[in-house]
Amino acid sequence: MTPIQVIGVGLEGGAGLSPTLRKLIDQATVLVGSERQLSYFPNVAAETWPLGNLQATLERLRQWLAAHDQDQKGGQEKDRSQAGSDQGLGDLAVVLASGDPLFFGLGRLLLETLPAECLTFHPHPSSVQLAFSRLKLPWQGATVISAHGRSMDELVATLRRGDDLIAVLTDPDHSPAAIGRLILDLGLPQGYALWVCENLGGEGEAVHTLTPETVLEKSFAALNVVVLQRQSPPAPDPRTLPLIGLPDSAFATFADRPGLMTKRDIRIHILADLALQPGQTLWDIGAGTGSVSVEINRFCPTSSVYAIEKTLAGYRLIQQNQQRLGNGNLHPIHGSAPEALADLPDPDRIFIGGSGGHLPDILDTCAQRLRPQGRIVLAVATLEHLSATLAWARPRSPEWSVTLRQIQIQHSVQVGPLTRWQPLTPITLITLGVGGIRS
Repeated sequence: MTPIQVIGVGLEGGAGLSPTLRKLIDQATVLVGSERQLSYFPNVAAETWPLGNLQATLERLRQWLAAHDQDQKGGQEKDRSQAGSDQGLGDLAVVLASGDPLFFGLGRLLLETLPAECLTFHPHPSSVQLAFSRLKLPWQGATVISAHGRSMDELVATLRRGDDLIAVLTDPDHSPAAIGRLILDLGLPQGYALWVCENLGGEGEAVHTLTPETVLEKSFAALNVVVLQRQSPPAPDPRTLPLIGLPDSAFATFADRPGLMTKRDIRIHILADLALQPGQTLWDIGAGTGSVSVEINRFCPTSSVYAIEKTLAGYRLIQQNQQRLGNGNLHPIHGSAPEALADLPDPDRIFIGGSGGHLPDILDTCAQRLRPQGRIVLAVATLEHLSATLAWARPRSPEWSVTLRQIQIQHSVQVGPLTRWQPLTPITLITLGVGGIRS
């Protein structure tokens, strides 16, 4: 038997442990744990070491192990009275930990301090396991994040990615209410159902079914887990929406990549750079969900907007978003540019949001078909696409003017009691004007 046994314990204390684990605790000469965990075993004969100062207790345990190893090598027992109570010499040390010690728990610190071969772990169901069990949700694909004593940057990235199922370990600063506020601040295209599971496995266990809005003014027991499940937001009432700057949540989007769309703040700049006029013909190449096309269609309802998208999923989303938010002058086109452009009417304005690796060929076709005094606007997120566009435009100067604007958007998000900026990916808007037109 290894000299240090690490036993996971739940809120039910010793009642939740097997007879084998209870026997290990009864045989221990040293019992290490938090004040709460030690209170579960008031009658043990072992010397108890509270985990008040974690670093000091780990060092004390390391010294105990070194003395234990020396005894084993010498083949003789040390006299306890000579060893002194501070050293706590003996045959067996038991460390109590919450749930699964190797799941965001004490196990990592023990392995950093002590040799792995001297440790044996006995996990108890973790709070996350218990939470999903109470909710009856299969969780093999869930994303698990600890915000306990950490930043919420990982949670922000997970929410923006649109993960289906998320469990969050909280702390007083990163509370359920703070998580609800974060979701609302991010302005996500997808919605989330929210549950708060508190005191799991103990007295006062409760599961609360909430939303990011309804959790804001509520408080919970310190021991809680937040579970988030992605949901498609309901179709909005077009009459309640602004003329321009539609919220991202207004659009139907890709089920596996809900954040894959031109974001609201960028769409507003695109509309300005296109210098729209009523009655124009516009191409939206690489339209994705059709968010830019819908914005143009609503702002200039008499203009003919052709949204070209090569993926069938995207094409169907454009159709769905047209039915939700647009009118009959928005025309979804399923096909790849530049081939799909051949039968379309010549455009006054062109927006290129995606090129599928054919940017120079697309630009050649657009330059041939664009009407006099027209302009092309591109939104690019990579240096390679920026370089390819400039390489195409450079030999065509001064017939074609080039204007660059880099848009860096930051949204305020609440982090505990504080507020900070959360940046989006910088986007470069390129305006190509024929006939010397500049933005």
